[in-house]
Amino acid sequence: MEIIAALFLEHLEMRQAEGGTARLDLSGVHFSLNAPGQFPVTIQPHLMVLLRCPVDHQGLAALEVTFHSDGEPMGVRNVQPVSVEPGKFGYNLVQATVELAGPMTIEAHCRVDTGAVTTVPLTVLEQSPQ
Repeated sequence: MEIIAALFLEHLEMRQAEGGTARLDLSGVHFSLNAPGQFPVTIQPHLMVLLRCPVDHQGLAALEVTFHSDGEPMGVRNVQPVSVEPGKFGYNLVQATVELAGPMTIEAHCRVDTGAVTTVPLTVLEQSPQ
């Protein structure tokens, strides 16, 4: 099984299109956000991981997402089982709670089993004065 894409987003909707094909409507895809208040803050970003399962795979695996800052693990880890029918695509949503002392870029390191790591950055900015 392999990761096709991983994105931080606000909303995901799955719908059936003509002929029975599936569509994923993604909205609010982002790579930065304003802190929800004064630092230190806690954020809960939503990460969507799109997966492809080869026809010769059993369809079961483990998705691991760890969060890092400046190349160092932040102690935030999410591991969940994934099930994708062989020859098909699937997705998993990951929501983690991340505490930040100040503005910074964090990275979600995503991988299936012991496969390659897909890195998704998220920059958290100081809230601008109003």
